[in-house]
Amino acid sequence: MKTEITKLLGIEYPIIQGGMAWVAEYHLAAAVSNAGGLGIIAAGAAPAEWVREQIREAKKLTDKPFGVNIMLMNPSADEIAKVVVEEGVKVVTTGAGNPEKYMKDWKEAGIKVIPVVASVALAKRMEKCGADAVVAEGTEAGGHIGELTTMVLVPQVRDAVSIPVIAAGGVADGRGMAAAFMLGADGVQIGTHFVVTKECIVHQNYKDCILKAKDIDTRVTGRSTGHPVRALRNNLTMEYLKKEAEGASAEELEMLAAGGLRKAVVDGDTRTGSLMAGQSAGLVKEECTCQEFIERITAEACALMGKKVD
Repeated sequence: MKTEITKLLGIEYPIIQGGMAWVAEYHLAAAVSNAGGLGIIAAGAAPAEWVREQIREAKKLTDKPFGVNIMLMNPSADEIAKVVVEEGVKVVTTGAGNPEKYMKDWKEAGIKVIPVVASVALAKRMEKCGADAVVAEGTEAGGHIGELTTMVLVPQVRDAVSIPVIAAGGVADGRGMAAAFMLGADGVQIGTHFVVTKECIVHQNYKDCILKAKDIDTRVTGRSTGHPVRALRNNLTMEYLKKEAEGASAEELEMLAAGGLRKAVVDGDTRTGSLMAGQSAGLVKEECTCQEFIERITAEACALMGKKVD
C-alpha cells in the first residue's frame, strides 16, 4: 500500500505506532518497523540519556526507519531534541507544545517532523513552521486528547494543509483504516491495539483489561484542569471524576494520578493504575504479533477499498 506517507518515511505500510509513554519502548518500536510500519519510541517524561539508550537498543533490533515521540512539556525536551540529531533518528513526532524552536536543527539533520495536532489552527501553524506531515488525532484516542472527533477533524485538516495527514483516534481494524483514507488521510496512527501485541512489554493485566473492554468502558478525566486523558474505567478514574465533580484543586488531582501509568504498565495494577486506552479498545479482541496485526489490518482496508497490497 503506497501513499504519501510511505514515500515520505520510507516504510512499507502507512501505519505509525502511537508514542505512548511507558508503553512505546524499543522492543515495540523495532517490531513495528520490522513489520513494515513506523515504530515510535516515546520519550514521555524520561531523561535524555534514557532516550539515547532506547534509540541505540532499537538499532540493534532493526535496520528500518523508526521515530521518537517528544512531549515538549518534558523538562528534558531541549536535551532530547539534540539526542535525536546525534543518534541519527529518521522521524520525530511531537505533542504538548510547539516544536518550532527545534525545527531548523532537525531539518538540517534530515529528520522528518510530524507534530500531533487536535485542531485545524494548530495543523496550519505546524505546516507554516516546516512540519513534513501532521497527525490529526481525534478525541476517541487514548491518553491525552483534544475535543474534536476523528470523523470531523481529519477532513477539515486535510482541507486546510497541503502536507500529508495521518489520522489517529479510533482506528483498530481495516474498517477504521479504510475510513481514514476516505476522510482524506494518507496514513493512520494506532496506539491501543499495539498495546496488546506480543512484542509490547506492558504487564499482562493491562493487556487483559483492553481485551475485555466494551464500547463504553473508557472515561475522560482531567477536563477541569485543561488536560483531559482517556483511560479505561477503574477505581482511579472513578475517584478522579468524583473529586473533579466536588471541585478538587489541580494539585489534589495531580497527586491522585501521580505514577498511575507506571502502576498499570509495570506493576499491572488495574485498580489504581492509569490504563490509558482509546475507545477502540472494544474492537480489540486478540493478542497477536505486530507483523500479524499490520498485515491483517492492511489487507482488510485494501479489500474494502478495492486495492491490492503491493
